Amino acid sequence: MLPLLRRSTSPRVVNVSSSVASLTRQASSDVKAGPIMAAYSPSKSYLNAVTVQYARRLAGTNILINAACPGLVATDFTGFHGPRTPGQGAATVIRLATLPAGGPTGSFFDDDGLIPW
Repeated sequence: MLPLLRRSTSPRVVNVSSSVASLTRQASSDVKAGPIMAAYSPSKSYLNAVTVQYARRLAGTNILINAACPGLVATDFTGFHGPRTPGQGAATVIRLATLPAGGPTGSFFDDDGLIPW
């Protein structure tokens, strides 16, 4: 995909992560970080690590790479028990996918802004 991204006028990569991937939140007793999930949370933490590594590797280019948390969305994966609609969940992803030149890269966001790694 990298050759295609390099040819784009506004290349953006948005990895769909989860707030349960935040090691800062998981380690804090003051923050409700979501359920303990032995496989899901670490897999999303790994995705966040890959996001940072790719952003570092592509620093100085116009390719922006970020991670987004859509929140708990009512989908088949959640048994349709999430309080958010797919459209609401997509809002942060769309915002990051359409960032202007010079926007943030190597960061993790939700609707409220930056999420600590």
